[in-house]
Amino acid sequence: MWTQMLRDLRDRPSFQHAITAVILLAGVLVGVETYPAITERFHGELHAIDQLILAVFVLEVVVKIGAEGMRPWRYFLDPWNVFDFAIVAVCFMPFDAQGVAVLRLARLLRVLKLVRALPKLQILVSALLKSIPSMGYVSLLLFLLFYLYAVAATMFFGANDPVHFGSLDISMLSLFRAVTLEDWTDLMYIQMYGCAGYGYGGMEQLCTASTAQPTLSVTYFVSFVLLGTMVILNLFVGVIMSGMDEAQAEQREMEREERLGHGPTLPGELDVLHTQLAALQEQLARVQRLADKEERAAAAK
Repeated sequence: MWTQMLRDLRDRPSFQHAITAVILLAGVLVGVETYPAITERFHGELHAIDQLILAVFVLEVVVKIGAEGMRPWRYFLDPWNVFDFAIVAVCFMPFDAQGVAVLRLARLLRVLKLVRALPKLQILVSALLKSIPSMGYVSLLLFLLFYLYAVAATMFFGANDPVHFGSLDISMLSLFRAVTLEDWTDLMYIQMYGCAGYGYGGMEQLCTASTAQPTLSVTYFVSFVLLGTMVILNLFVGVIMSGMDEAQAEQREMEREERLGHGPTLPGELDVLHTQLAALQEQLARVQRLADKEERAAAAK
């Protein structure tokens, strides 16, 4: 009885909406606590609200565990449930002064519960997680591109532009700036016109070997932007879209299984069988009465 009540409460939309509202309140509370003046003035009220939020989250965990009935461990089979439980558990751990940062982090992580509360956000996060293996290979390809171009840039442009291409690590950082299209043309113009002609205003002492290389610089940077930004970064988009399709397919499968799980049950099937058996017995009784009536009519003749 109690299990069914808790299961009905867990699946009730109003319960889910209430939890979502509390998560939003927790997010607002975390933001408010970043203002020392407000925190000092309303310390008691903010603490009371925080305890109320924690109580609601504890209630949510209790309801979901209780809804599993005699199999409470099934609650922990869902990674999102483990995440929710961990956030609540951390808030009850005894922290000293050094552990306050951990407690604040746990409060901040409450906002991430919104991902669980909103199915569309959950699909997005699932898509990102599913895309991680493929994104690793795309990242490896991008790293190889960065490495090759960084070595070439250090060799070709290091003397002219020591600020951006003076060493391999600085060259890779500059290429990251270029692949994000953040003023990448400035990097190209320095190599086109030489550091004495562009980009080194106020840093003339660093420009010791100005060399203009217009053809090489244009070819280098245009090819890098085309490969890095237009091709490889778009591979990330393609991988994520593929993960999105997989996550949506899994979501539909989970919804179908959930509907089946809420469908026929053993007590319900037994009730249906009893009803059908009663109807069959009634039909047999009618047939028997009709047969007796015909038999009496035949005997009367």
